[in-house]
Amino acid sequence: MFDRSHVIPANEYRRERWKNSLGWTREIVRVPDAAAWHWRLSIAEIERDAAFSSFPGIDRELVLLRGNGLRLRFEDGRCVELLPPHERTRFRGEEGVIGELVDGITHDFNLMWRRDTVRAELFHRPLVGPMLFFAEPGVTWAIHLLAGQAEFDVADDLPALWSGDTALLVSPEGRKRYALHGGGELLAIRVQTLTTNGVSP
Repeated sequence: MFDRSHVIPANEYRRERWKNSLGWTREIVRVPDAAAWHWRLSIAEIERDAAFSSFPGIDRELVLLRGNGLRLRFEDGRCVELLPPHERTRFRGEEGVIGELVDGITHDFNLMWRRDTVRAELFHRPLVGPMLFFAEPGVTWAIHLLAGQAEFDVADDLPALWSGDTALLVSPEGRKRYALHGGGELLAIRVQTLTTNGVSP
């Protein structure tokens, strides 16, 4: 876990192969930064119809970022279409699923979390004026700017956000308020670490 808030510019995301080698993804962050991560953010680049990688014990939420749509065919017969502008769906990482392109390549925001150690919520919001986020021990906010430009309060000592960038907001020693100002559209992800009884520390 990182001990300070920071911004990850879009040009610093790590491009790597899918787990099953059938596609590419740009990894934004994984926590911890190890093979046995608890949660992870990435942007999948889907260039052809392909089976998704299997992630037992992981829950996933997929958001269409760019492209004309993605069709998900699950092994149980379900079919879910993600259409523009930003449709999304949740599913279990161990489910067999094939992604089919509706019309051309897509880029898809991918939130993954280990269900026995993390609780995650994803919100899609317009940014019009100020927006407040409260980080505290056990709770991290990840802010991915879909479009526009935004800035935090000067006291937060964070650089501006440009379209495609991601801010990670933490506060290891107590509750802290972050105020984001600007215009555009964002994904806000609240990640809560769980203890063995399901309550954050």
